[in-house]
Amino acid sequence: MTWRLIFTDQYTRRAARFLKRHPEMVGVYSKALHLLEANPHHPSLRLHALRGKLAGLHSVSITMSFRISLELIVTDKDIILINVGDHDEVYR
Repeated sequence: MTWRLIFTDQYTRRAARFLKRHPEMVGVYSKALHLLEANPHHPSLRLHALRGKLAGLHSVSITMSFRISLELIVTDKDIILINVGDHDEVYR
């Protein structure tokens, strides 16, 4: 069973800005979303829980430099996408 990705309006705006600034990332970003939907625990995504002010959220890697922060709702198999960007942007 696949997971359902939920794209909020705020996330969609952030993703559009991210892809406008980094057009070379379109393919890698799309691949990360497909992997996330199929299996958020895939090793290449490096899923991990966040701490501190972002406790309760998780993060996956698009590349070593870029991340997607998200909320996993395990009971419903939903993934709510929160933010996308470089390490500092996402973890602010």
